[in-house]
Amino acid sequence: MRRIAPDRDQLLGIIAEVFREHGYEGASLALIGEATGLGKGSLYHFFPGGKEEMGRAVIAHIDGWFEDNVFAPLCDSSDPLAGIEHMLTATDSYFRSGRRVCLIGAFALDESRDLFAGQIRDYFGRWIIRLAETLARMGLGTVEASELAEETVAAIQGALTLARAADDIDVFSRALRRLRKRLGLPAKI
Repeated sequence: MRRIAPDRDQLLGIIAEVFREHGYEGASLALIGEATGLGKGSLYHFFPGGKEEMGRAVIAHIDGWFEDNVFAPLCDSSDPLAGIEHMLTATDSYFRSGRRVCLIGAFALDESRDLFAGQIRDYFGRWIIRLAETLARMGLGTVEASELAEETVAAIQGALTLARAADDIDVFSRALRRLRKRLGLPAKI
């Protein structure tokens, strides 16, 4: 029976999960091939640059999701609080309420950081800038908005790490509740 190759989005999702589970360095082509059902030749057909191209493509894929579902809605909403609410809800959904590690954050801490430094810096930088712009539309000064945006992204990333380290996903939920309050959103019922 002929195996049907996954489309590029599905393929990137599978590769991302291999990177999440094994780290960039530990994700061998054999592990990626096993997870995707593709041989080395097929993987190189999709990604002629090998594992580094896969890493770049996975980061770009994640970045695109965040651009569409987190960053753009922050700026597109005429109601800044609604944009921030959307950001927190989408972030919680993406990270599966703390059950899923941030792969871009993991790459930032891994030996692979230097390979992907520009993409990583751009991803986190845009998140902070877009959130700061939204907070400024709420009346915060530029410096205060920037600091609160940086604090927010750092709290999300830290909560993901701590939830995983403590094997307690409620750490992430509690952090989001505190952020809601800090950002001026009403408590969720």
